[in-house]
Amino acid sequence: MSKIFVYAEVADGSVADCSLELVGRARELAGQHGFSVGALLVGYGVRGLTDELIQRGADEVHVVDDVALSSYNILLHARAVAEVVKAEAPDILLFPASTTGRELAPRVAVRLGTGITADCTAVEIGDYVDPATGRKYEKLLYQIRPTFGGTVMAMIVTPRHRPQIATVRPGVYPIPPRDGKRSGRVREWSVDLSGKDAECVEVLEVKKEKRKVDLKSARIIVSGGRGAGPEGFKLIRQLAEALGGEVGASRAAVDAGWISYDHQVGLTGQTVKPDVYIAVGISGAIQHIVGMKDSKIIIAINKDPEAPIFRVADYGIVGDLFVVLPKLTERLRRR
Repeated sequence: MSKIFVYAEVADGSVADCSLELVGRARELAGQHGFSVGALLVGYGVRGLTDELIQRGADEVHVVDDVALSSYNILLHARAVAEVVKAEAPDILLFPASTTGRELAPRVAVRLGTGITADCTAVEIGDYVDPATGRKYEKLLYQIRPTFGGTVMAMIVTPRHRPQIATVRPGVYPIPPRDGKRSGRVREWSVDLSGKDAECVEVLEVKKEKRKVDLKSARIIVSGGRGAGPEGFKLIRQLAEALGGEVGASRAAVDAGWISYDHQVGLTGQTVKPDVYIAVGISGAIQHIVGMKDSKIIIAINKDPEAPIFRVADYGIVGDLFVVLPKLTERLRRR
């Protein structure tokens, strides 16, 4: 049976949400196309996390549990992952496009002699016919991501090399619910982690800094863009406070220094799915749209009636934010 493997990133003693999202997506694809789902669990003291992965959708969990992996070491982790993948030969290998996944996946790809597509916003499975040779390939991974500055959505395939590797943006897929009735296989691996890889990198200290704002779990987000300006963000914060929501931003606003990167939504920021997303002074470039298009309700406020943001908005207000926001905030506070 063909296999889909997912790298299970561990954060603070538990499997990271971004990896659970991918296990859920892999389970969906496996059910549709006859694949099995495997999870790669690499670290120290991680054996106790196998049930979590099985209950979320993995058929088998491959564990490399070694004291040498107690601190994240890119060279040792890449070797451990690559050795298991070489032995198991999955057709597809998915990593979350987290800080760790973006660093680890390309190193694993080099060790395996295959390609990689980074920062996918969707993954599917389908057939492909090579236009040059006419040869048909079945059940290839469609690796979908924006390209050319976000102006084009590209569908990339890897027909001749295995595994097909992709990193997938966190927040794109939901975390699957636990199923306590699921059972699966756990296989423990012993990988030689000695030699140059162990000697040339030494982890002296690990410092962690949590995000100042958690947009992924926010039910309401009020985001500002280039059109808001620094003064507009004062009004955006007031509206978000009145709604009990969080403040988001486009990349242009972050690059301008009006707000910190933790608030950025879009291709190079966070992917969010709130109940209500209010876009203030945001034109609607594809780079931003891919990060918020799955919001349940999208409200756009922009003085340009031709702004692309109105194409994805459920409700639109054409007007000056310095007129609209104070009135809206005042009405909400009165209620």
